Order: sequence, then C-alpha cells, then structure tokens
Amino acid sequence: MVGSKVMKLREVSERTGVPEATLRWWRHVDRGPKSFTIGRRVAYLESDVDAWLAGQYSTGVRGGDAA
Repeated sequence: MVGSKVMKLREVSERTGVPEATLRWWRHVDRGPKSFTIGRRVAYLESDVDAWLAGQYSTGVRGGDAA
C-alpha cells in the first residue's frame, strides 16, 4: 500500500476502458477493483487496479496455445 498511487474514478476508467458508471455500479454490488473512500471521494490504489486487471487476464484469456 505504501508507495502505491491513489487513483480517481476517472483515472481507473481511462486505464481499464470500463465506463465510470459501470465502475460505480460494480462498487455498489461489491465487484471490480478494490476501492475505498477519502472523505466523500471514491479512490483506488494503483496496485489494487493492477492486481484486478491481472486477475481478469488470468481468468479470461483465450487462445494463444503454443501447441
């Protein structure tokens, strides 16, 4: 956590390609990358977003079989 950049909703949306509204909904239903609040603002740690993206890749990747 220490040293990880704090990201705003807009930054996460730009980085992941997921619309802000979808990120809001996922937060409401406890899905998507880990998030937290600072006062009244929703924030994400860059390391948590990266971990979530890596998880999406590992469970969703198809093709590329070397055989």
